[in-house]
Amino acid sequence: MVSYDAIVIGSGISGGWAAKELCEKGLKTLVLERGRNIEHIKDYPGYDRHPWQLPHRGRLPQSILKENPLITKAAGYSEDTEHFFIRDQDHPYIQEKPFDWIRGYQVGGKSLTWGRSCQRWSDYDFNAPKKFGFGIDWPIRYEDIAPWYSHTEKFVGICGNKDGVPSMPDGEFLPPYELNCVEQHFKEVLWKEYNRYYVSGRWAHLSQPTEEHLQQGRGQCLNRNLCMRGCPFGGYFSSVTSTLPWAKKTGNLTLRPHSVVHSIIYDKDKKKATGVRVIDAVSKEVIDYSARLIFVNASALNSNLILLNSKSERFPDGLGNDSGVLGKYIGFHNYRGYMNGAVKGFTDKYYTPGRPVECVIPNFRNLDRQDTDFIGGYTIFSGAYRERFNSDAHPGLIGASLKEAITEPGGWRVYMYMQGETIPKEANRVYLSADKKDQWGIPLLVTDVGYDDNDEKMVNDFLTQGKDMMEKAGAYDVFVNDSKQPPGLDIHEMGGIRMGHDPKTSMLNAFNQVHACPNVFVTDGACMTSTGNQSPSILYMAFAARAANHAVEEMKRGNL
Repeated sequence: MVSYDAIVIGSGISGGWAAKELCEKGLKTLVLERGRNIEHIKDYPGYDRHPWQLPHRGRLPQSILKENPLITKAAGYSEDTEHFFIRDQDHPYIQEKPFDWIRGYQVGGKSLTWGRSCQRWSDYDFNAPKKFGFGIDWPIRYEDIAPWYSHTEKFVGICGNKDGVPSMPDGEFLPPYELNCVEQHFKEVLWKEYNRYYVSGRWAHLSQPTEEHLQQGRGQCLNRNLCMRGCPFGGYFSSVTSTLPWAKKTGNLTLRPHSVVHSIIYDKDKKKATGVRVIDAVSKEVIDYSARLIFVNASALNSNLILLNSKSERFPDGLGNDSGVLGKYIGFHNYRGYMNGAVKGFTDKYYTPGRPVECVIPNFRNLDRQDTDFIGGYTIFSGAYRERFNSDAHPGLIGASLKEAITEPGGWRVYMYMQGETIPKEANRVYLSADKKDQWGIPLLVTDVGYDDNDEKMVNDFLTQGKDMMEKAGAYDVFVNDSKQPPGLDIHEMGGIRMGHDPKTSMLNAFNQVHACPNVFVTDGACMTSTGNQSPSILYMAFAARAANHAVEEMKRGNL
């Protein structure tokens, strides 16, 4: 059995951070990735192609849509990015209720295709479960994670403005992207009419690289807005461009792609995990690796699957599952509400069309008290843009007059969509199939996750409030829509291995350690006690960095 100091399961956003921190601290670290290897630039086949250089001009042929009805729903999935997503038939699962599980199996995981939004949580989010009586209390507060937010933000590179928003704390920011004229108008109206903020979003883009970013081999974001193809400049953060190369420079990293994790090996006599069992994705060979530390960062649902499948005499229901909550209290973000409207005027103004960030209306619901008939809150993402030439407005134009007309854009439009908190509940769960297995002999995951009445009320509130804000700011012909989409398309699945004070009701302690097996850490979305309403990826990075540093200190003390 090959031995390492630490094993990290997963090479995505949180796994990359765990690897970086552990390698920097001198630990020989093995990173296991179930998908293929990806090398920066070399494996970005579409990064420099124009639409006319793609076989279908970027559109998906019917054959792909027919063969992949699930994954082709994913935001950003197109002809120039499909290589960063799985194929439906290759990785089946069982849906007890409709759930669209979006996955990208390669080195870097979904850090290559993520939305890159990086708003911090506040104590409103960490306090909410205890304050409003849902779920269980978080074992940490904002002050515990704030230094690690700063630690990760400086390395990642987050553009943004220090706006002083109580529900969305400021961080370590690069220069922000400016609001265009219509967005600036909305900002002024929303503050005047509602005392609500409308700000430039905090995004993982190098608007102005620091020396540390240049040392990573990354360069300034050129606003091409082709991020999900893979950025040859490293203008946005991914583990392929940033954390994994940094870990490799230490000489302590071993990266093994094509490694499907079967389970974590537990030794009942030593009372700890001793390694990880892997099935080679190509040869199907079973290989065991040993380590003193194990970090589980396989993405939330796969991390649940691995712990559920890690059965032993000590843990017959899954590793660390003394509480019986493993796989339960799954959460996600509610994205169902969307609206779009036209805006009069401002046609003498232009803007830079390639800006890769959006604006944010931070949560204004249920902060100091419950002021609605639902629990939780929602962030609103928004932006304004000019339409392309509208042929209906210029009927009958041909030839030179048409060419001249299309040099001018159309009118302005503005949109809003919600990212709503969902309340973790025991009925939302994942579990292993009793009789169906994948091609590696691992039980298929069953998803049993759905909406509730609280979610419905929140969607309705956003649709009402959003339309009111749009119209107050002068938008008209506002189209309002509830997509009714199943959970999963938000790609923010969370929970199942939640943090908490009490081992009787949670899986992890305040440092993301499994209560009953403290040399195993879970620092991806599976660790979440509640979902909050802010985008969670930067929080996972902070959790991973904090836990890795704690683990090393505990090793030095002889506790691990």
